[in-house]
Amino acid sequence: MTARETGEFSRFALRPPAADFSKETTLLSSWLVGEIFPPFEKLIGWHPAANPALPERVDRLYLAPSVEGPNHCPYKLLEPRAMLQVALPDGSVREYSSSVTPFDVASEIGPGLAKAAIAAEVDGHVVGLDVRLPREGEVRLRLLTKRDPEALAVMRHSCAHVMARAVMRLFDGVQLAFGPTIDNGFYYDFGLEHSLSEDDFEKIEAEMRKIIKAKEPFERLEHSRDEAVELCQGMHQTLKVEHIEDRGQDGLSDHDTLSFYQQGEFLDLCRGPHVPHAGMIGKAFKLLSVAGAYWKGDNSRPQLQRVYATAFFEKEELNAHLEQIAEAKKRDHRVLGKQLKLFTINPTVGQGLILWLPKGAVIRQELESFIREELQRRNYDAVHTPNVGRVELYEISGHFPYYSDSQFAPIEMEPGERYLLKPMNCPHHIMIYKSEPRSYRDLPVRLAEFGTVYRYEQSGELSGMTRVRGFTQDDAHIFCTEEQVADEFRACLEMTQGVLRALGMNDYRVRLGFRDPQSDKYVGSIESWQRAEEALQQVCEGMDLPDVSIEPGEAAFYGPKADFVVTDCIGREWQLGTVQLDYNLPSEERFALEYIGPDNRPHRPVMIHRAPLGSLERFVGVLIEHFAGAFPLWLAPEQVRVLTVSEKSEAYGRQIEQQLRQAGFRAEGDYRGEKLGAKVRDGQLELVPYMFVVGEKDMQAGTVTVRDRVESKDLGAMSLDEAIAKLRAEVEAKLVRQVAQSTTAGFNERGASNAY
Repeated sequence: MTARETGEFSRFALRPPAADFSKETTLLSSWLVGEIFPPFEKLIGWHPAANPALPERVDRLYLAPSVEGPNHCPYKLLEPRAMLQVALPDGSVREYSSSVTPFDVASEIGPGLAKAAIAAEVDGHVVGLDVRLPREGEVRLRLLTKRDPEALAVMRHSCAHVMARAVMRLFDGVQLAFGPTIDNGFYYDFGLEHSLSEDDFEKIEAEMRKIIKAKEPFERLEHSRDEAVELCQGMHQTLKVEHIEDRGQDGLSDHDTLSFYQQGEFLDLCRGPHVPHAGMIGKAFKLLSVAGAYWKGDNSRPQLQRVYATAFFEKEELNAHLEQIAEAKKRDHRVLGKQLKLFTINPTVGQGLILWLPKGAVIRQELESFIREELQRRNYDAVHTPNVGRVELYEISGHFPYYSDSQFAPIEMEPGERYLLKPMNCPHHIMIYKSEPRSYRDLPVRLAEFGTVYRYEQSGELSGMTRVRGFTQDDAHIFCTEEQVADEFRACLEMTQGVLRALGMNDYRVRLGFRDPQSDKYVGSIESWQRAEEALQQVCEGMDLPDVSIEPGEAAFYGPKADFVVTDCIGREWQLGTVQLDYNLPSEERFALEYIGPDNRPHRPVMIHRAPLGSLERFVGVLIEHFAGAFPLWLAPEQVRVLTVSEKSEAYGRQIEQQLRQAGFRAEGDYRGEKLGAKVRDGQLELVPYMFVVGEKDMQAGTVTVRDRVESKDLGAMSLDEAIAKLRAEVEAKLVRQVAQSTTAGFNERGASNAY
């Protein structure tokens, strides 16, 4: 609305929603003479005499007393005031001219929502209900209740504070470290003299229940950095003081203002957000375990005690999760790996370094053979590269500065000659590409290798085969033209889908890891990143991929990627296969890769990194737990076991075993003098897919009696040729006839971190 549009009215304004309009309405109703009001009536379609109730449009105008208006108009329209527009998920927009919080908006919508709201999402960021929204502009607001997964993470972080408060009430001299939420729960790291154990959990939980019952609010306080240091010093929280003053990447020395959350006597340095009060946590929480953890993951710093816990909004969800934990313990690959003689870790060799035992090596070899067949079918060239390289190589690629905190220390052989255990295969493959001139006719160049790489993970982070210090990747790198990117990237995604399908891992989502605009960890120009992200998104949108999500901050430091996040049969998520697009390592600033185009001029290729299995160690660890050790026939270390009924059929049994081996099957024989029932039971415990029982009748008829692990019954007598044909068909089809299912299958949630 302009001054010209208002006719005689020279100024106008938006009216605050809370303003009382009754007096203005009365005065306007009495002022209807002359030619002063008609332009206003025509403009807004309203006349106070005809309808005293103000229409919605008029409710947004503000009339102020005036003696300056033409013909002594008693009111005038004022200038526009700054307004905040709050866009809600249903498409509606609410306007405010004064400062409001998400809770104010919820209260205005209705008392039910105000009571149910736990937190809010403002422009994609989860915040507390007490956070002040901007005074003007536009924000997207989503009010979070128990039905939203983001609310669960907020509640869990509040539960972590309640747990820390309970520990401080029960024990003296407690030093607080960090208490973030994680997948499936949360933890808090404590420094205290008392050695915490599961025996302490009951009294800690009892104290937590008292705190929750009191329903005290979580109050956010903000202080300058100096005030924060003084506050933490006054509480004798030396770890918090060190964290605030730490000038490293994980310190807070560059923060001018820091937030704390207070609940009763408990005060903690915390980014938040939190639930409005402790009563919203409820009763469905459980302390799970205690472990050692170094302060900030640095083994040169103090060792702390980490208490793991979880919480849910409903008791039924907690019970389901506890069942999942119990099921996971049964499937623990570290336990099954030892029982089934698949792998071992020896401290004399080194923590995090896997020793593949013969049966485990069979599984690895079968997976490698499967991938090699795919590589040959898709026209890849196999290469081999050394396990070490000069530091300068990784400095060019950016791996050395980026991964330096998690790498083995450089090896200095002589002055100026430093080597590094290979952290990634791609720099080596790049140098193979550069070893000869390339033409556009040569592209795409596809180089593949089962290459072993090394990362020095902290000892507290090591976990069996799933978190190790040395691992082998089914790695490949494709060098192609920009026009070939879509087809090559699509082929990589399809290959990964095929690998997962062959292993019965059909429940997965695809996570597109994009650059975080707020982070400086990435290399390359913004333009290159935008081009790469657009190309990746377009390819994925054109495929039948399940549950595709874009997650900023999940990209590799050199380019965006598509990760296959697999949900196993008990509902846990594992990030396995990955495909990554890279415009940066080929760039002039890095390796300056080139090919000669049809115009006889040099051009820059695009690089694709892909690994359908990811780490073989991690993948096999996940497979052990997914199958609970009961591998499909084509992967099973022992595919068939020959069982003799008595000594009389031993010679025939050994003959059957030999024929099975000659037919290409991994067969063993049990010729002990035990009863047949005991032999069958041992075969079942050792998860052998098929058992061929041979007795005197079988020997005379030239048959075997086939027992099937999946169906847990005898399939009857068959000729050996018939039995071999049945097994061969199953192997060639890479059939996954059964995954050991759990009653907790499909249960899953994602976590988030709230701590500084």
